Amino acid sequence: MGQDQTKQQIEKGLHLYQSNQTEKALQVWMRVLEKSADPAGRFRVLGCLITAHAEMGRYKDMLKFAVVQIDTARELEDPDYLTESYLNLARSNEKLCEFQKTISYCKTCLNMQGTTVSLQLNGQVSLSMGNAFLGLSTFQKALECFEKALRYAHNNDDKMLECRVCCSLGNFYAQIKDYEKALFFPCKAAELVNDYGKGWSLKYHAMSQYHMAVAYQKLGRLADAMDRCEESMKIALQHGDRPLQALCLLCFADIHRSRKDVQTAFPRYDSSMSIMTEIGNRLGLVQVLIGVTKCWMIQKELDKALESIEKAQELAEGIGNKLGLLKLHCLCERIYRTKGQQQELRDHVVKFHECVEEMELYCGMCGESIGEKNNQLQALPCSHFFHLKCLQNNGTRGCPNCRRSSVKPGYV
Repeated sequence: MGQDQTKQQIEKGLHLYQSNQTEKALQVWMRVLEKSADPAGRFRVLGCLITAHAEMGRYKDMLKFAVVQIDTARELEDPDYLTESYLNLARSNEKLCEFQKTISYCKTCLNMQGTTVSLQLNGQVSLSMGNAFLGLSTFQKALECFEKALRYAHNNDDKMLECRVCCSLGNFYAQIKDYEKALFFPCKAAELVNDYGKGWSLKYHAMSQYHMAVAYQKLGRLADAMDRCEESMKIALQHGDRPLQALCLLCFADIHRSRKDVQTAFPRYDSSMSIMTEIGNRLGLVQVLIGVTKCWMIQKELDKALESIEKAQELAEGIGNKLGLLKLHCLCERIYRTKGQQQELRDHVVKFHECVEEMELYCGMCGESIGEKNNQLQALPCSHFFHLKCLQNNGTRGCPNCRRSSVKPGYV
C-alpha cells in the first residue's frame, strides 16, 4: 500500500469513526497498519488507533499501540514524531493509573529538542503531567502543571486544550473542596464548547457536563447535578464512551446517596465498579468503594463498610493516591469511634494527620486543614494555596510555605 492509498484509507477510517461506526473504522485502520509501507502513514494510523481505544476505555490496547508508535517514530528519526509518541505513552499510563510512569514520560517529552510542533504539544504534556500529579495527590505540582497548560493554550489560541484543562481544574478544586471553583471551571469549559466547539467531538460537551454534575452534587444542588449527569450519560451511551459511562454512574450513585436513597445508589455503584474494573481505572474504583462504604455506614452495617475500606485501601496504596488514603482513615476513625475501639481509632487519627502533613493540606497562614469542608481557596504564583479569607486578612509578602522550605537547618 503506497503513500496516497494509505492517506485515503486513513481518511475513510476517520469518516467511519466520526459516523459512530467505530468497529468498521478500526478494521480499516488495522488493514492499513498491516499493509502500508509508508512509515509516516503508519505513524498517523497508530495515532488514530490510540485515540479510538482511549475513548472506548481499552487502555491496555492503547498502551500496546503507543509502544509500536514509538518504534515507528524512531524509524522516522524525527523529534516531533518522537515527542508525540512519548506523549501517547504518557497518556496511556495516565489512563491505567500508572502515574509515576506518566510523569517520567512527560518529562522525556519536555526534554526533547523538537520544532514548533513539539512546542505546541507541550500544553498537552503539561496537562497529562498535572492529571498524574493529581492522581498522586501532589496538589501544588498538579496546579503548577495545569496553569502551565493553560498558558500554552492561551498562547497558541488552543480552545480545545483550554476546555480540557478547565475540566481538570474542576476536578482539582472538587478534590480540595473549593466547590465554587469546582463549578466555575467546568462552566467555563461548557462556554468554550458553545462558542468554539461546532466542529469538535461531542465528548467535550459531555466532559464539561459531567464535571458540572460533580460540583453540583458536592454543593447539594442535586436536581442540577442529575440534569447535567443525564446529559453527559446520554452522549456517553451514544458514542460507546465506557470511561465516561462509569464516571456518570458513579455520579448518579453519589447523588442518590446524598438523598439517603441507598437502595437506588447501590446498583449504580455496582455498574460503575463493573466498568471501572473492565477498563482498569483503579482510581475510579477507589472513589466507587468510598461511596459504597458511606452507604453501608448510613445503613449502620459497619463490618461491611470496613470490608469496602480494606479493598479501597489496597487500590489507593497501589496507585499512590494519598487523598484516597486520607479519606479512608477518616471513615475508619468514624467507624471505630462508633464501635468504641479506642486503639484502632487512635491509629487512624495518627495516620490521617500524617496524610495531611504529607500532602500539605493545611493553610500556611492559619494552620487549619484544607479539604475538610467547602472553603474558598486562592493560589499564589508559586501554586501553594491558602484560604482566600486568610490572604485577604493578612496579606502576604511572598509565600509562607516557600519561606519555610527555604530555611535550612544550620550546623552547630
